[in-house]
Amino acid sequence: MNSHSQRPTLDPEARLTLAILACLVALGPLSVDMYLPAMPAMAEALTTDTVHMHLTMSAYLWGFSVFHLACGPLADRYGRRPLLLAGTGLFVLASIGCAQAATVEELTTYRFIQGIGACTGPTLARTITRDVFGPRDAARALSLIAMIMALAPAIAPGLGGLLMRYLPWPVVFVFLATYGTVVLYVILRHIPETLPHPQSLRPVRVAANYLLLLRDPVFLPVAIASALVYSGLIAYLASSGFVFITMLGVPVEYFGLIFLSSVVGYVAGSALSARLASQYEPAQVMLAGGALAATATLLMLVLHLLAPTSVLALVLPMALYSVALGITLPHAMALAMAHFPHIAATNAALFGFLQMGLSAVITASVGSLLVSSPLPMILVMFATQILATGFMMLGRYRHRRSFKPSQENTEPS
Repeated sequence: MNSHSQRPTLDPEARLTLAILACLVALGPLSVDMYLPAMPAMAEALTTDTVHMHLTMSAYLWGFSVFHLACGPLADRYGRRPLLLAGTGLFVLASIGCAQAATVEELTTYRFIQGIGACTGPTLARTITRDVFGPRDAARALSLIAMIMALAPAIAPGLGGLLMRYLPWPVVFVFLATYGTVVLYVILRHIPETLPHPQSLRPVRVAANYLLLLRDPVFLPVAIASALVYSGLIAYLASSGFVFITMLGVPVEYFGLIFLSSVVGYVAGSALSARLASQYEPAQVMLAGGALAATATLLMLVLHLLAPTSVLALVLPMALYSVALGITLPHAMALAMAHFPHIAATNAALFGFLQMGLSAVITASVGSLLVSSPLPMILVMFATQILATGFMMLGRYRHRRSFKPSQENTEPS
C-alpha cells in the first residue's frame, strides 16, 4: 500500500472521524448486547416465553432490515446527515417506548421502531467511510472502526448484567435512549455532509439501482455470505441469555464475563483484517475468515457433544468465531461496495437489508427450536457457516473472472 493510501488512517482528523463513525455503528450492537441479560427477567415480568422473547429480537432486526431499503436511496438523494439525525432521534423515542412497555406485544412494536431508527447509524457510517476514504482504503478503515467499536460488545453485556442485578429491566432501554441522545449531539457538532452527487429518488431509478446491484456477479453472493456469517453471531446472541442463565446456570451479574473472550477475538480479528488489507485482495481475506468461522462452529458442536453442560465448550469456540467475524465482515463490505461509488448508500442499504433480514429469520427459527439444550443453536450456526463458505467461494470466483486489477477504481458512468 502506498503512502497516499495510508494517510487517512494516520491523520489525526481522520482518526477522530473513525472514532465518531464507530460510535454510530455501535448503535446496532449496543441495542442487541445490553438487551441479552435482561431477556429471561423480561420474559418473567411480561408473563411470556422464550419464543416470544426471540420475536422481540426478530422485530428489532426486521425494522433494522426493512428500513435499509428506504434509507439508502434517501441518503443518496438528500444526504447522509439529515437521515442520521432523523433516524437517531427515532431511536431515542423508541427506546423510551420500550422502557415503558407493559406487554410483550408493546415491546415487540417498539423494538421494531427502534430497529428502524438504529439502522441509519451503522448503514450511513459505513457509507460515509466509503465517501471519505474511497474504495481502496475502505476495507482498512472499516477494520479500524471495528476495532474501536469492539468496546460496545465488551462493555454492553456486563453493564446490562450489572444493571439487572440491582435495577428493573427498563433501565436497559433508558441507557440506550441516553446513548442515542449523546450520538445526536455528536452528529450535530462533528459530522459534515459527504454526499458527492445527489441521485434521483424516482421509484424507477431506485428500482434500477437495486436491480443493478442484484445483477452484479459479485455483490449478491458476497452479501449473502456476509449475512450468513453475521446470522450465526445473532443466533448465538439471541439465545445466550436463555442458554447461559437459564440452562447452564450462569448468575446474571457474571453474564457479561462470558463475552470477554469473544470481544478479544473480535478485536484480534479486526486488527488482523486491517493488516491483511494491505497485503491481500478482499476476496482472499474474506474466504479465509469464512473458513475459520465454519471451523469454529464445527469445534463448538464437537465440544458440546463431549461436554453438554460445559460453559467453556461454547465460549472458547465462539472466541475463534469472533476472530473470523473480525476478519470477514470488513472485507465482505468493502468487496460489495468497491464498484458502485455513485450509489454507495443504496449499496450499503441493500447489503444491510440482506444481512439483518436473514438474521431475523434465523433468530426466529432458533427461538422456536430452543427448549432445553443449546444444540439447536449450534446446529443452525454450523449450517449457516457451511452455506456462507460456499457463497464466498462463488463470490471470489466471479470476482476473479469479472474484474481485472486495473478496473478496481473505475467508477460507472
